[in-house]
Amino acid sequence: MRRKMLSAIAGVSSLLVLTGCGAADMTKQASPFAGVAGSKTVTLSVQSWVGAQANVAVAQYLLEHELGYRVDTVQVDEVPAWDALSQGRIDAILEDWGHPDQEERYVKDKKTIAPGGELGVTGHIGWFVPTYFAKQHPDVTNWKNLNKYADQFRTAESGGKGQLLDGSPSYVTNDKALVSNLNLDYQVVFAGSEAAQITQIRQFAKEKKPFLTYWYKPQWLFEKVPMTEVKLPAYKEGCDADPEKVACAYPHTPLQKYLNSDFARGGGKAAAFLKNFKWTLEDQNEVSLMIADQKLTPEEAAKKWVGSHESTWKAWLPK
Repeated sequence: MRRKMLSAIAGVSSLLVLTGCGAADMTKQASPFAGVAGSKTVTLSVQSWVGAQANVAVAQYLLEHELGYRVDTVQVDEVPAWDALSQGRIDAILEDWGHPDQEERYVKDKKTIAPGGELGVTGHIGWFVPTYFAKQHPDVTNWKNLNKYADQFRTAESGGKGQLLDGSPSYVTNDKALVSNLNLDYQVVFAGSEAAQITQIRQFAKEKKPFLTYWYKPQWLFEKVPMTEVKLPAYKEGCDADPEKVACAYPHTPLQKYLNSDFARGGGKAAAFLKNFKWTLEDQNEVSLMIADQKLTPEEAAKKWVGSHESTWKAWLPK
């Protein structure tokens, strides 16, 4: 299993890092520009976590300023985004953390979605504690010792158990199964969104309180709040096949891009550009940090990154 995270938003330049509950299902609300005959328009799915927003911000900026396209964005939960992509309501998903059921259905069987290549970033989900706590209690980094610290991780929301902080209920996560199958004295508590989870983590860190959280790489917050991963039972291929029986760590996942098949074949320079789009974890975190921490708009962050990384993005432009 992978991280599955999350209204239509007219342009990434107006996109904000979300707080509160997850995005609505916009599957049936395509961009008003999508599919218009003769239009030089691309419609991108933009997920609610800031790394994915960074991808879209830079792709949008270059499509508009270098290739002359109008870019429209639609925010939609991850699984419905596959449906929308298959139907041609969006043209591309730039960061997918692995949806094997949808891939089997739409890529292999229906052939309505085409692989767009690797994003260039490897994702990993895990459980993390603040490094200041791990230094004081080194054994907390082994899951077998978590029950020893459950009282210190307890909050008003965790019902007398230790709190395992997750993001949005719409994210697909193995955490409830892991807590149950590993016999841990913990309660999964959802913050509501990535932004809300970040707020809680930063507040805990400001007060130097202990916390245990579901978190992931790449993510800019590690630069502001150093965190150390708790080692779960080793991941082996297939150990997460049954969601109810998962008792292993999350895998390391090369993040993928997907395009609507018709767009992949007939999308011209835009499709070629998106297939070529490939950057590093450091690139993504640089833009993410500007958006989420420095409070630049996605367009401002993209413009700043583009201005200092010409040798990288020039290679993405179709010949």
